[in-house]
Amino acid sequence: MKKLNNLKCNKILVIGDIMIDRYYKGNITRISPEAPVPIFEKKDEYIVLGGAANTASNLIAAKQIVSVASVIGEDIESNLLLNLLKNKDISTNLIIKDSSRRTTVKTRILGQNNQQMFRIDVENKELLDDALESAFLNKILPHISKYSIIILSDYMKGVLTQNITTTIIKTARNLNIKVLIDVKDTNSEKYKGAFLIKPNLTELYALTGLPIKSSEDVIAASKYLRKICDSDFVLTTQGEEGMTLVDREDTAWHVDCISKEVYDVTGAGDTVIAYLGVGLANNFSVLDSVILSNYAAGIKVLKAGTAEVSIEEVKKYISKAEKNYDISKDISKIVKLDRLIKNLHIQKNKKIVFTNGCFDILHRGHLYYLKEASKLGDIFIIGVNSDNSIRRLKGDFRPIVGENDRMSMLAALEFIDYVIKFDEDTPLNLIEAIQPDILVKGGDYLSHKVIGKEIVEAKGGELVLIPFVDGQSTTDIINKILEVYTTAERSII
Repeated sequence: MKKLNNLKCNKILVIGDIMIDRYYKGNITRISPEAPVPIFEKKDEYIVLGGAANTASNLIAAKQIVSVASVIGEDIESNLLLNLLKNKDISTNLIIKDSSRRTTVKTRILGQNNQQMFRIDVENKELLDDALESAFLNKILPHISKYSIIILSDYMKGVLTQNITTTIIKTARNLNIKVLIDVKDTNSEKYKGAFLIKPNLTELYALTGLPIKSSEDVIAASKYLRKICDSDFVLTTQGEEGMTLVDREDTAWHVDCISKEVYDVTGAGDTVIAYLGVGLANNFSVLDSVILSNYAAGIKVLKAGTAEVSIEEVKKYISKAEKNYDISKDISKIVKLDRLIKNLHIQKNKKIVFTNGCFDILHRGHLYYLKEASKLGDIFIIGVNSDNSIRRLKGDFRPIVGENDRMSMLAALEFIDYVIKFDEDTPLNLIEAIQPDILVKGGDYLSHKVIGKEIVEAKGGELVLIPFVDGQSTTDIINKILEVYTTAERSII
């Protein structure tokens, strides 16, 4: 992501439940003589920002300018929390202290290898009363226009009442400011009108009541949630299964989890919503912002406990991933028919372009032809003859390049979306299954002889013939090689 080199410092406001995450580290080596319980021997302790404050901390680590709005207690813990925020250069001007409330503290007991053993919570769950709610809104609303993005981090500790949430969403929407919500409540009305809503699987089920057992279920439930909340996007996080994004056109994208190992998921959701905000504040597309947040989350789950992820870590992680990229392992584009059909169903309402060929010894003529074809629609699919198919069509000396290598080279081209192999002599069955909107062939074909033309035209699609580049063909390349080596052999003799 070259865009990361040009990140700007944007003002982002985080509103929600802020808290202290306290950690006690130690060991259990014996049982108490007083009762049959283990004795935890504390060796160390530390405190970090938690909840919405952890989201703010991640934003600071991504070089953004951050303010936090919340309501906390008027106690010793509140002073600790404010000092933690100020030490991170997070503005606390929109925080209210109130003696009727307690500052939330989550204390985690960590054993050997930082394994979390249990947790102690001290918190308020009561909603703000009418007077405090009014005071909080009066404090926030005059400042909303100053921010590029607003993130609502709802931990159900009483700060984000329905009135506060809906008022902020409405005010921001009128100012064309995007509101991103990390949800927790089961009341979907509370989040209505937000730009993007981010549930996990448990939250998605609680908000919709729909099944979430399969990827199709998750997409359907995400679409339903987006509809009832009238949001522009819903991003459902699925742990090791990645993330699913849906938009107003009912288009869905799935982003695979990039982390091979998961050490600790604590605070991973805060990291995701923070880096979504970073991307959108810097004018990334929503999908690119999701991909950015996915990288950040991949780093977070490798860290113990609540932890921030810096933009430098993300850049290094992405650079390493790109450096180690192995084209032969690019399986996201090389698909089998069942997976392709499933993906096309997810991406419905997109114009599908299809072409096919052997693509034995990829050359400049192929590149021109394929690139021009890709411009005709939204999803570009290449059907590739298998080795067996080519042998039947061209003889036992072909192909020169094996099917796996041919497909990998095509998959490496940015403008190609899917590559699929077929073993028949023609792609007729493939075309019938895919039902493309545009069928593309080279200019040397006669229109009435193109396989699949009737199928495409029957559904209102069209056949497009694209001229080849003169003097460019696999046969010419093979003949040239034979000529050169035959001449060389004769000269040696």
